[in-house]
Amino acid sequence: MSARIYQRPKNAMQSGKSRTSDWLLEFAPAEAKKPDPLTGWAGSGDTQAQVILKFGSEAEARAYADRHGIVVHVTPTPPRRLKLQAYADNFR
Repeated sequence: MSARIYQRPKNAMQSGKSRTSDWLLEFAPAEAKKPDPLTGWAGSGDTQAQVILKFGSEAEARAYADRHGIVVHVTPTPPRRLKLQAYADNFR
């Protein structure tokens, strides 16, 4: 069983930074999704794909994965870049 640990990025459509400090552990899909013959919706029998665990730090997420024998891939958080500009720059 494998998973990835990452931090949720800031929503580009809003200025708030809510829930961006949480570290998430998300399991990799164990089987491919296939279309349902009746409805056409994609699905699989893999219930682990629905589970996303939240942790306060990366160390807590790694400790959980080590305790349960989960192979993890940690995705580092990209640095935040601020684009500082004044309102007057719109008129130059």
